[in-house]
Amino acid sequence: MVKIRLRRVGAKDNPSYRLVVADSRAPRNGAFIENIGHYNPQTDPPSITVNEERAIYWLRKGAQPSETAAKLLGRLSVLERSKKE
Repeated sequence: MVKIRLRRVGAKDNPSYRLVVADSRAPRNGAFIENIGHYNPQTDPPSITVNEERAIYWLRKGAQPSETAAKLLGRLSVLERSKKE
């Protein structure tokens, strides 16, 4: 199964995350299929950047977002647009 999830990058005590499409069996920071965005919770307000076109593509192909990824995509209303055709 293909999942959309967060991959932790950044220094110790200074996390930032990449939003990636990966096989569900791959480790958190292991191999991934495509990098579709990034999330930095350290900024005020937290910055979220997503390639919406690619995110919608993967969601329509059946990729399942993790709980946190779904919240981030929901803030940008990507999930709603992926359901429309």
